[in-house]
Amino acid sequence: MDQSQDPRIRINARPRAGLIERIVFFALGLVVLVAAFFFIGIALIAGAILAGVVLLRFWWIKRKLRQAHAESFVEGDYRVVETAITDQRTPRE
Repeated sequence: MDQSQDPRIRINARPRAGLIERIVFFALGLVVLVAAFFFIGIALIAGAILAGVVLLRFWWIKRKLRQAHAESFVEGDYRVVETAITDQRTPRE
């Protein structure tokens, strides 16, 4: 029987990678892993710095508002000099 007329489907397995190909793929994977580690580290550091700047700005604004609120009140001692009504004007007609 001729194989070209065989109704069965034949699936060929992928050939195994050679030693040099495995070493190259391992090295590339290691480089990508190290680059990803540094990228994530730098991104976390930048995020922490940005969060610190934002929190510092909010603290500064809150401090200024608290100072302005405290300065809006006038505190002091007073003494009543006169208790009589001193308006001697005649009413207008």
